[in-house]
Amino acid sequence: MTSTVPLAPTTSPSSPTTAAASLSPTTATTPTLDDRIAGALVGAAVGDALGGPVEGRSPEQIAARHGGGVTGIVGPWDGDDWRTARPIAPYHKGDGHVTDDTLMTHALVRVYGKVRGHLDAYAVADHLVPEMIGEPRWIPELEAEALPLQRVFLAEKWIVARLHYGHVDPREAGAGNIVNCGAAMYMAPVGLVNAAHPGAAYAEAIDVAGAHQSSYGREAAGVFAAGVAAACAPGATPASVVEACLSLAKDGTRSAIEAVCETAARHQDFEAAIAPLREAVAPFDTVGPDYRAPSLGARRPSRLHAIEELPVALGMLLVAGGDYRQAVLGSVNYGRDCDSIATMSGALAGALHGERAVPADWAATVAEASRLDLRAPARTLAEVAREVFARDTARRRAHEAAFATLAGTP
Repeated sequence: MTSTVPLAPTTSPSSPTTAAASLSPTTATTPTLDDRIAGALVGAAVGDALGGPVEGRSPEQIAARHGGGVTGIVGPWDGDDWRTARPIAPYHKGDGHVTDDTLMTHALVRVYGKVRGHLDAYAVADHLVPEMIGEPRWIPELEAEALPLQRVFLAEKWIVARLHYGHVDPREAGAGNIVNCGAAMYMAPVGLVNAAHPGAAYAEAIDVAGAHQSSYGREAAGVFAAGVAAACAPGATPASVVEACLSLAKDGTRSAIEAVCETAARHQDFEAAIAPLREAVAPFDTVGPDYRAPSLGARRPSRLHAIEELPVALGMLLVAGGDYRQAVLGSVNYGRDCDSIATMSGALAGALHGERAVPADWAATVAEASRLDLRAPARTLAEVAREVFARDTARRRAHEAAFATLAGTP
Protein backbone atom coordinates (compact mmCIF):
# COMPACT_ATOMS: atom_id res chain seq x y z
CA MET A 1 0.00 0.00 0.00
CA THR A 2 1.47 3.34 -0.98
CA SER A 3 0.67 6.50 0.92
CA THR A 4 0.14 9.84 -0.75
CA VAL A 5 1.05 11.73 2.42
CA PRO A 6 3.86 14.26 1.81
CA LEU A 7 6.18 13.09 4.55
CA ALA A 8 9.36 15.04 3.89
CA PRO A 9 8.94 18.78 4.47
CA THR A 10 11.66 21.15 3.38
CA THR A 11 13.66 22.36 6.36
CA SER A 12 15.44 25.62 6.90
CA PRO A 13 18.73 26.08 8.80
CA SER A 14 16.80 27.46 11.76
CA SER A 15 14.30 24.62 12.00
CA PRO A 16 14.34 22.06 14.86
CA THR A 17 15.16 19.33 12.36
CA THR A 18 18.65 20.68 11.87
CA ALA A 19 19.50 19.42 15.33
CA ALA A 20 18.96 15.93 13.95
CA ALA A 21 21.24 16.42 10.98
CA SER A 22 24.25 15.07 12.83
CA LEU A 23 22.25 11.93 13.55
CA SER A 24 21.27 11.33 9.93
CA PRO A 25 22.15 7.87 8.55
CA THR A 26 24.06 9.64 5.76
CA THR A 27 26.31 11.66 8.08
CA ALA A 28 26.91 9.42 11.07
CA THR A 29 27.82 5.83 11.79
CA THR A 30 24.76 3.61 11.46
CA PRO A 31 23.66 2.52 14.96
CA THR A 32 24.04 -1.16 15.78
CA LEU A 33 21.21 -3.41 16.92
CA ASP A 34 22.32 -3.06 20.55
CA ASP A 35 22.50 0.71 20.22
CA ARG A 36 19.06 0.98 18.65
CA ILE A 37 17.51 -1.25 21.32
CA ALA A 38 19.13 0.82 24.06
CA GLY A 39 18.05 4.03 22.34
CA ALA A 40 14.46 2.86 22.08
CA LEU A 41 14.10 1.61 25.66
CA VAL A 42 16.05 4.41 27.34
CA GLY A 43 14.36 6.92 25.04
CA ALA A 44 10.91 5.60 25.92
CA ALA A 45 11.58 5.75 29.67
CA VAL A 46 12.93 9.30 29.51
CA GLY A 47 9.96 10.46 27.42
CA ASP A 48 7.63 8.82 29.91
CA ALA A 49 9.27 10.57 32.86
CA LEU A 50 9.15 13.98 31.16
CA GLY A 51 5.48 13.62 30.27
CA GLY A 52 4.25 12.22 33.57
CA PRO A 53 3.97 15.44 35.59
CA VAL A 54 1.88 17.24 32.95
CA GLU A 55 -0.28 14.30 31.89
CA GLY A 56 -3.93 15.20 31.46
CA ARG A 57 -3.32 18.94 31.12
CA SER A 58 -3.93 21.12 28.10
CA PRO A 59 -1.10 22.79 26.18
CA GLU A 60 -2.27 26.15 27.51
CA GLN A 61 -2.20 24.93 31.12
CA ILE A 62 1.27 23.48 30.63
CA ALA A 63 2.60 26.69 29.10
CA ALA A 64 1.17 28.74 31.95
CA ARG A 65 2.44 26.40 34.68
CA HIS A 66 5.93 26.07 33.25
CA GLY A 67 6.59 29.52 31.86
CA GLY A 68 6.09 28.77 28.20
CA GLY A 69 6.32 25.00 28.28
CA VAL A 70 8.32 22.05 29.55
CA THR A 71 11.95 22.05 28.44
CA GLY A 72 13.25 19.22 30.62
CA ILE A 73 12.51 17.27 33.78
CA VAL A 74 10.06 19.08 36.06
CA GLY A 75 8.47 18.49 39.45
CA PRO A 76 4.91 17.41 40.29
CA TRP A 77 2.09 19.58 39.00
CA ASP A 78 0.77 20.08 42.54
CA GLY A 79 4.15 20.43 44.21
CA ASP A 80 4.35 18.97 47.71
CA ASP A 81 0.60 18.23 47.64
CA TRP A 82 1.00 15.44 45.06
CA ARG A 83 -0.14 12.75 47.52
CA THR A 84 -3.55 14.30 48.14
CA ALA A 85 -4.30 16.48 45.12
CA ARG A 86 -5.80 13.57 43.18
CA PRO A 87 -6.94 10.80 45.55
CA ILE A 88 -7.72 8.50 42.62
CA ALA A 89 -4.08 8.74 41.50
CA PRO A 90 -1.83 9.53 44.51
CA TYR A 91 1.37 9.18 42.53
CA HIS A 92 4.59 11.17 42.60
CA LYS A 93 4.60 12.11 38.94
CA GLY A 94 7.59 14.28 38.16
CA ASP A 95 11.17 14.74 39.37
CA GLY A 96 12.31 12.12 36.87
CA HIS A 97 9.96 9.33 37.94
CA VAL A 98 8.80 6.92 35.24
CA THR A 99 5.15 5.86 35.12
CA ASP A 100 3.31 2.65 34.34
CA ASP A 101 4.30 2.91 30.66
CA THR A 102 7.89 2.08 31.58
CA LEU A 103 6.96 -0.40 34.29
CA MET A 104 4.94 -2.41 31.77
CA THR A 105 7.61 -2.09 29.07
CA HIS A 106 10.28 -3.47 31.39
CA ALA A 107 7.94 -6.22 32.53
CA LEU A 108 7.44 -7.31 28.91
CA VAL A 109 11.21 -7.35 28.43
CA ARG A 110 11.48 -9.68 31.42
CA VAL A 111 8.89 -11.95 29.82
CA TYR A 112 11.04 -12.08 26.69
CA GLY A 113 13.99 -12.92 28.92
CA LYS A 114 12.11 -15.91 30.33
CA VAL A 115 10.57 -17.18 27.10
CA ARG A 116 13.64 -16.49 24.89
CA GLY A 117 11.40 -16.52 21.84
CA HIS A 118 8.43 -14.89 20.15
CA LEU A 119 5.51 -14.07 22.44
CA ASP A 120 1.78 -14.53 22.08
CA ALA A 121 -1.31 -13.93 24.19
CA TYR A 122 -0.57 -17.03 26.23
CA ALA A 123 2.77 -15.54 27.28
CA VAL A 124 0.82 -12.69 28.86
CA ALA A 125 -1.23 -15.17 30.87
CA ASP A 126 1.68 -17.45 31.76
CA HIS A 127 4.35 -14.87 32.55
CA LEU A 128 3.23 -11.23 32.56
CA VAL A 129 0.24 -11.68 34.85
CA PRO A 130 2.15 -13.71 37.48
CA GLU A 131 4.76 -10.95 37.62
CA MET A 132 2.13 -8.26 38.04
CA ILE A 133 0.59 -10.00 41.05
CA GLY A 134 3.49 -11.94 42.55
CA GLU A 135 6.76 -10.03 42.21
CA PRO A 136 7.15 -6.75 44.16
CA ARG A 137 9.16 -4.08 42.33
CA TRP A 138 10.37 -0.62 43.14
CA ILE A 139 7.57 1.71 42.01
CA PRO A 140 9.02 5.21 41.62
CA GLU A 141 5.69 7.02 41.80
CA LEU A 142 4.82 5.22 45.05
CA GLU A 143 8.33 5.63 46.43
CA ALA A 144 8.09 2.08 47.72
CA GLU A 145 8.28 -1.55 46.74
CA ALA A 146 4.89 -2.83 45.67
CA LEU A 147 3.24 -5.19 43.26
CA PRO A 148 2.98 -3.67 39.77
CA LEU A 149 -0.75 -4.38 39.97
CA GLN A 150 -1.01 -1.69 42.65
CA ARG A 151 0.28 0.99 40.28
CA VAL A 152 -1.13 0.17 36.87
CA PHE A 153 -4.31 1.75 35.51
CA LEU A 154 -7.69 -0.02 35.40
CA ALA A 155 -7.18 -1.09 31.79
CA GLU A 156 -4.09 -3.05 32.89
CA LYS A 157 -5.74 -4.43 36.03
CA TRP A 158 -8.22 -5.92 33.55
CA ILE A 159 -5.53 -8.34 32.37
CA VAL A 160 -5.24 -9.82 35.84
CA ALA A 161 -8.99 -9.97 36.41
CA ARG A 162 -9.67 -11.67 33.08
CA LEU A 163 -6.73 -14.05 32.92
CA HIS A 164 -5.92 -14.92 36.52
CA TYR A 165 -9.40 -14.85 38.01
CA GLY A 166 -11.64 -15.28 34.98
CA HIS A 167 -9.55 -17.91 33.14
CA VAL A 168 -10.56 -16.36 29.84
CA ASP A 169 -8.94 -17.58 26.62
CA PRO A 170 -5.89 -15.25 26.43
CA ARG A 171 -6.54 -14.57 22.75
CA GLU A 172 -9.93 -13.11 23.62
CA ALA A 173 -9.29 -11.60 27.04
CA GLY A 174 -8.97 -8.05 25.72
CA ALA A 175 -12.58 -7.96 24.48
CA GLY A 176 -14.69 -5.70 26.66
CA ASN A 177 -11.80 -3.73 28.14
CA ILE A 178 -11.42 0.04 27.93
CA VAL A 179 -10.14 0.77 24.41
CA ASN A 180 -7.16 3.03 25.01
CA CYS A 181 -3.38 3.08 24.56
CA GLY A 182 -2.83 0.62 27.41
CA ALA A 183 -1.45 -2.15 25.22
CA ALA A 184 0.30 0.08 22.72
CA MET A 185 2.30 1.95 25.35
CA TYR A 186 4.51 -1.05 26.16
CA MET A 187 4.84 -2.73 22.74
CA ALA A 188 8.26 -1.32 21.84
CA PRO A 189 10.01 -4.57 22.88
CA VAL A 190 7.99 -6.49 20.28
CA GLY A 191 9.23 -4.15 17.57
CA LEU A 192 12.81 -4.48 18.81
CA VAL A 193 12.79 -8.28 18.85
CA ASN A 194 11.54 -8.08 15.26
CA ALA A 195 13.96 -5.28 14.34
CA ALA A 196 13.80 -4.24 10.67
CA HIS A 197 10.77 -6.53 10.04
CA PRO A 198 7.64 -4.39 10.56
CA GLY A 199 5.24 -7.05 9.31
CA ALA A 200 6.46 -9.63 11.82
CA ALA A 201 6.38 -7.05 14.62
CA TYR A 202 2.80 -6.11 13.75
CA ALA A 203 1.62 -9.73 13.73
CA GLU A 204 3.31 -10.58 17.03
CA ALA A 205 2.04 -7.46 18.78
CA ILE A 206 -1.51 -8.04 17.56
CA ASP A 207 -1.35 -11.52 19.11
CA VAL A 208 0.18 -10.33 22.39
CA ALA A 209 -2.20 -7.39 22.69
CA GLY A 210 -5.23 -9.64 22.24
CA ALA A 211 -4.90 -10.51 25.92
CA HIS A 212 -5.24 -6.85 26.85
CA GLN A 213 -7.16 -4.85 24.25
CA SER A 214 -9.59 -5.04 21.36
CA SER A 215 -10.48 -2.85 18.40
CA TYR A 216 -8.31 0.20 17.70
CA GLY A 217 -6.43 -0.20 21.00
CA ARG A 218 -5.15 -3.56 19.84
CA GLU A 219 -4.53 -2.21 16.34
CA ALA A 220 -2.41 0.63 17.71
CA ALA A 221 -0.28 -1.87 19.61
CA GLY A 222 0.47 -3.71 16.37
CA VAL A 223 1.19 -0.53 14.41
CA PHE A 224 3.44 0.95 17.10
CA ALA A 225 5.50 -2.25 17.26
CA ALA A 226 5.77 -2.14 13.47
CA GLY A 227 6.95 1.46 13.63
CA VAL A 228 9.68 0.60 16.12
CA ALA A 229 10.80 -2.32 13.95
CA ALA A 230 10.88 -0.04 10.90
CA ALA A 231 12.91 2.55 12.81
CA CYS A 232 15.60 -0.09 13.41
CA ALA A 233 16.22 -0.66 9.70
CA PRO A 234 19.54 0.73 8.40
CA GLY A 235 18.85 4.00 6.62
CA ALA A 236 15.44 4.43 8.24
CA THR A 237 13.96 7.93 8.40
CA PRO A 238 10.86 9.37 10.05
CA ALA A 239 9.16 9.18 6.64
CA SER A 240 10.02 5.49 6.17
CA VAL A 241 8.72 4.73 9.67
CA VAL A 242 5.39 6.39 8.89
CA GLU A 243 5.19 4.61 5.52
CA ALA A 244 5.69 1.25 7.26
CA CYS A 245 2.95 2.08 9.74
CA LEU A 246 0.55 3.15 6.98
CA SER A 247 1.25 -0.03 5.01
CA LEU A 248 -0.03 -2.15 7.90
CA ALA A 249 -2.56 0.00 9.78
CA LYS A 250 -6.26 -0.71 9.33
CA ASP A 251 -9.48 1.27 9.57
CA GLY A 252 -9.57 4.39 11.73
CA THR A 253 -6.01 3.91 12.90
CA ARG A 254 -4.70 4.23 9.37
CA SER A 255 -6.94 7.21 8.64
CA ALA A 256 -5.85 8.98 11.81
CA ILE A 257 -2.15 8.45 11.13
CA GLU A 258 -2.56 9.68 7.58
CA ALA A 259 -4.48 12.79 8.65
CA VAL A 260 -2.03 13.70 11.40
CA CYS A 261 1.05 13.09 9.29
CA GLU A 262 -0.32 15.12 6.39
CA THR A 263 -0.61 18.00 8.85
CA ALA A 264 2.79 17.31 10.43
CA ALA A 265 4.48 17.52 7.04
CA ARG A 266 3.56 21.20 6.91
CA HIS A 267 5.31 22.03 10.17
CA GLN A 268 8.89 22.19 11.38
CA ASP A 269 8.37 23.59 14.89
CA PHE A 270 6.58 21.57 17.53
CA GLU A 271 5.05 24.58 19.28
CA ALA A 272 3.31 25.66 16.09
CA ALA A 273 2.29 22.07 15.34
CA ILE A 274 0.52 21.28 18.62
CA ALA A 275 -2.88 22.81 17.82
CA PRO A 276 -2.97 21.60 14.17
CA LEU A 277 -2.06 18.03 15.18
CA ARG A 278 -4.80 18.02 17.79
CA GLU A 279 -7.28 19.31 15.19
CA ALA A 280 -6.21 16.59 12.76
CA VAL A 281 -6.63 13.73 15.22
CA ALA A 282 -9.82 15.02 16.89
CA PRO A 283 -12.28 13.36 14.44
CA PHE A 284 -10.80 9.96 15.29
CA ASP A 285 -10.38 10.44 19.05
CA THR A 286 -13.32 9.30 21.18
CA VAL A 287 -12.23 10.99 24.41
CA GLY A 288 -13.26 14.48 23.32
CA PRO A 289 -11.89 17.96 23.99
CA ASP A 290 -11.76 17.68 27.80
CA TYR A 291 -9.31 14.88 28.52
CA ARG A 292 -10.31 14.57 32.18
CA ALA A 293 -14.03 14.47 31.34
CA PRO A 294 -14.36 11.93 28.51
CA SER A 295 -17.46 11.82 26.34
CA LEU A 296 -20.02 9.05 26.79
CA GLY A 297 -18.72 7.42 23.63
CA ALA A 298 -15.15 7.37 24.84
CA ARG A 299 -12.94 4.31 24.60
CA ARG A 300 -15.52 2.03 23.00
CA PRO A 301 -14.74 -0.34 20.13
CA SER A 302 -15.05 1.13 16.64
CA ARG A 303 -13.63 0.65 13.16
CA LEU A 304 -13.82 4.38 12.56
CA HIS A 305 -11.77 5.66 15.46
CA ALA A 306 -8.21 5.51 16.80
CA ILE A 307 -6.30 6.17 19.98
CA GLU A 308 -4.84 9.69 19.99
CA GLU A 309 -1.37 8.85 21.25
CA LEU A 310 0.18 6.91 18.35
CA PRO A 311 -0.80 9.25 15.49
CA VAL A 312 0.42 12.27 17.47
CA ALA A 313 3.71 10.53 18.37
CA LEU A 314 4.32 9.81 14.69
CA GLY A 315 3.35 13.36 13.81
CA MET A 316 5.80 14.81 16.32
CA LEU A 317 8.52 12.51 14.99
CA LEU A 318 7.95 14.02 11.54
CA VAL A 319 7.79 17.59 12.78
CA ALA A 320 11.10 17.08 14.60
CA GLY A 321 12.77 15.45 11.61
CA GLY A 322 13.58 12.52 13.88
CA ASP A 323 15.39 14.63 16.49
CA TYR A 324 14.82 12.98 19.87
CA ARG A 325 14.73 16.12 22.01
CA GLN A 326 12.30 17.96 19.74
CA ALA A 327 10.01 14.96 19.21
CA VAL A 328 9.75 14.27 22.94
CA LEU A 329 9.32 17.89 24.01
CA GLY A 330 6.65 18.30 21.34
CA SER A 331 4.88 15.22 22.69
CA VAL A 332 5.12 16.42 26.29
CA ASN A 333 3.87 19.94 25.60
CA TYR A 334 0.98 18.55 23.54
CA GLY A 335 -0.55 17.58 26.89
CA ARG A 336 -3.46 15.18 27.34
CA ASP A 337 -2.00 11.63 27.57
CA CYS A 338 1.44 13.05 26.96
CA ASP A 339 3.47 10.55 28.99
CA SER A 340 2.35 7.81 26.61
CA ILE A 341 2.79 10.02 23.54
CA ALA A 342 6.34 10.85 24.66
CA THR A 343 7.01 7.19 25.47
CA MET A 344 6.14 6.30 21.87
CA SER A 345 7.94 9.18 20.15
CA GLY A 346 10.93 8.60 22.44
CA ALA A 347 11.08 4.92 21.50
CA LEU A 348 10.82 5.70 17.79
CA ALA A 349 13.47 8.44 17.81
CA GLY A 350 15.74 6.31 19.98
CA ALA A 351 15.42 3.34 17.64
CA LEU A 352 16.18 5.57 14.66
CA HIS A 353 19.38 7.06 16.03
CA GLY A 354 20.52 4.93 18.95
CA GLU A 355 21.15 5.84 22.56
CA ARG A 356 23.33 8.84 21.71
CA ALA A 357 20.17 10.63 20.58
CA VAL A 358 18.81 10.64 24.15
CA PRO A 359 20.16 13.56 26.22
CA ALA A 360 22.58 11.96 28.69
CA ASP A 361 21.64 14.31 31.52
CA TRP A 362 17.96 13.46 31.17
CA ALA A 363 18.69 9.72 31.14
CA ALA A 364 20.97 9.94 34.18
CA THR A 365 18.41 11.92 36.18
CA VAL A 366 15.58 9.54 35.31
CA ALA A 367 17.65 6.47 36.17
CA GLU A 368 18.70 7.92 39.53
CA ALA A 369 15.29 9.31 40.47
CA SER A 370 13.44 6.15 39.45
CA ARG A 371 16.09 3.83 40.94
CA LEU A 372 16.17 1.89 37.69
CA ASP A 373 18.95 0.58 35.49
CA LEU A 374 17.58 1.82 32.19
CA ARG A 375 20.17 -0.08 30.14
CA ALA A 376 19.80 -3.55 31.69
CA PRO A 377 16.50 -4.28 29.88
CA ALA A 378 18.19 -3.33 26.60
CA ARG A 379 21.02 -5.79 27.17
CA THR A 380 18.53 -8.57 27.86
CA LEU A 381 16.42 -7.76 24.83
CA ALA A 382 19.43 -7.56 22.49
CA GLU A 383 20.42 -11.08 23.52
CA VAL A 384 16.88 -12.36 22.99
CA ALA A 385 16.59 -10.64 19.60
CA ARG A 386 19.71 -12.40 18.34
CA GLU A 387 18.52 -15.78 19.62
CA VAL A 388 15.11 -15.30 18.03
CA PHE A 389 16.62 -14.24 14.71
CA ALA A 390 18.89 -17.31 14.63
CA ARG A 391 15.95 -19.65 15.21
CA ASP A 392 13.76 -17.81 12.71
CA THR A 393 16.51 -18.09 10.11
CA ALA A 394 16.91 -21.82 10.68
CA ARG A 395 13.16 -22.38 10.42
CA ARG A 396 12.96 -20.27 7.27
CA ARG A 397 15.76 -22.21 5.59
CA ALA A 398 14.16 -25.51 6.54
CA HIS A 399 10.91 -24.31 5.03
CA GLU A 400 12.68 -23.14 1.87
CA ALA A 401 14.28 -26.55 1.46
CA ALA A 402 11.00 -28.36 2.07
CA PHE A 403 9.09 -26.14 -0.32
CA ALA A 404 11.75 -26.49 -3.00
CA THR A 405 11.44 -30.29 -2.75
CA LEU A 406 7.64 -30.09 -2.94
CA ALA A 407 7.74 -27.74 -5.90
CA GLY A 408 10.39 -29.75 -7.72
CA THR A 409 12.80 -26.82 -7.95
CA PRO A 410 16.52 -26.82 -7.14
